[in-house]
Amino acid sequence: MKLVVVGSSGFVGKEVVRQALASPAITSVVGLSRRETPVPESLKGSSDADKLTSVVVDDFLNYSDTVKQHLADADACIWLMAVTPNKSASMPWEEVRKVCLDYTIYGLEELSKAPRNDRSKPLRFVYVSGANAERDPTKKPWLLGEYIIMRGEVEARVLDFAKTSNNAIEACIVKPGFIRDAEHGNFLLNAFQNVLSSVIRIPVVYLHDVAATLLAQALEGIEKETLECADIDRIGSSKKQAIEK
Repeated sequence: MKLVVVGSSGFVGKEVVRQALASPAITSVVGLSRRETPVPESLKGSSDADKLTSVVVDDFLNYSDTVKQHLADADACIWLMAVTPNKSASMPWEEVRKVCLDYTIYGLEELSKAPRNDRSKPLRFVYVSGANAERDPTKKPWLLGEYIIMRGEVEARVLDFAKTSNNAIEACIVKPGFIRDAEHGNFLLNAFQNVLSSVIRIPVVYLHDVAATLLAQALEGIEKETLECADIDRIGSSKKQAIEK
C-alpha cells in the first residue's frame, strides 16, 4: 500500500510516519510538507526507514510535475495540513483560509486525477479537523467563531467532493481534541490543556491514538464518515491491545 501524508513534518505527521514505517502492510510512505520530513526517532525493530520519501512542496496551490509523480498510484492520503487555532490569530485571515480550505480542496482535485493502477477502488482520504469544528454556520460560537465555522466548511467540502467524485475518493473526517504526547509531554502544557478542556469542553486525546486511528482508516477501510474523540480513544486502545498480544 502506498500512503501519502500531507503535513508530515508536523507534530502529528511525524507520529503518523513513525507508525506507518512500522506497518508491514504499507510499502511506501510519501511525506508532503513545506520542509523535509525527517526519519522519526525511536523506530521499532520492524520499521523500514527506506519506505519514506520526503517531498518538499513549494506551492500547495500549484503542484510541480515532481509532486504529481509522487501522488501516482497512491492508495490513501492522510491530510494534516492546517493552521492551528492559536496560530490563526497572528495570521491574515485570507492566509488562514487559504491554507486550511484552498490547499485541501486543490490537493483532493490532484489526488482524484492522479494515475492509479487500480481505479476500481477509491483512494481513501482521511482529513484531520478539530473537535469543535462546526458545519452548521448558524451555530457559530462566540470564541474563534470564524475559524470554527471555516474548519466545518472544509469538512463539508471534503465530504461533498468525495460523494461527487465518481468513486475516485472515499473520505473520512477525524476530529481530535487537544492532542497530548503521553511520552514526551510538557507538564505546564498538559496543565494548560486540562484547564482549557474543562472550560471549553474539548477532550484531550493522545498522539499515539490519533495516529493509530488515522492509519486504521487508511489501511483497513473507513469505519464511518466522522470520527469523534471517543472513537479515537476506542480505536487507539484497540491498536495498543493488538500490539501487546
